[in-house]
Amino acid sequence: MIFLHILLFLVTIASTIFVGGYLYSCAIMTILLCHEMGHYVMTRRHGIPSTLPFFIPLPLPPFGTFGALIKMKGIITDKRALFDIGIAGPLSGFIVAVPFIIAGLKLSTITTVSGIPASSYMELGEPLLFKILEPLLVGEIPKGHELMLHPLAYAGWVGLFVTSLNLLPVGQLDGGHVVYAVFGRQSKWVFYGVIAGLGILAVFHNIGWFTLVILLAIFGRNHPRPLDEETELDGRRKKLAILGLAIFILSFIPAPFPEMTIKNVLQQAGLFH
Repeated sequence: MIFLHILLFLVTIASTIFVGGYLYSCAIMTILLCHEMGHYVMTRRHGIPSTLPFFIPLPLPPFGTFGALIKMKGIITDKRALFDIGIAGPLSGFIVAVPFIIAGLKLSTITTVSGIPASSYMELGEPLLFKILEPLLVGEIPKGHELMLHPLAYAGWVGLFVTSLNLLPVGQLDGGHVVYAVFGRQSKWVFYGVIAGLGILAVFHNIGWFTLVILLAIFGRNHPRPLDEETELDGRRKKLAILGLAIFILSFIPAPFPEMTIKNVLQQAGLFH
């Protein structure tokens, strides 16, 4: 079985090199590996059998990969184990992504919009962390100019995007594990709020969220219950939960691809003028 894990890892390296080059591949693979190994280490720590990470190659823009995952083979014992496994991945991935973002932003270049080839231009939304760091590391960007992200910065952007998606507090996503560990069965109300919020974002900011809303509505409603639902989280874990919320806020991108609005999609389909 380990042969399959190695093969998928190597193929995903190749697919990310194909899409973004060696630096991008090195950075994004490191971020994804640390994310999944955070989960893996915690499953082992709590005595829950799990697989090594399965990497998912996709030799197509914009990411070159569908990410990675591990599969747990045992029942989660209690809320503390559930919390530790859920938070470890996003926390590890975020910590590793930040240095790539800092280095990548310092290496990024400011250029005129007209100087960017249309074939290589893709507008990206900015997570809060980028908005905080850009003035410090890049400076003011003049009107009519754009920041061309260095491959390391782009890998960091993708890492934040993946982190924020995983931290959505629904279903069996990492955030779903965390919020169930904190609120138990009352976490269903968080689920309804998230679905409503993503629906609003889909209408007013980015139509791409509709796909996620549909998937989460179908598969993300119920969360498997741990054997012990009575043992509550300790103070340290509650503080880590607040840290997880801060990471989500810093990483979340309301409109990852700003041009994917309902109006633009209808215009391209010839249904709106």
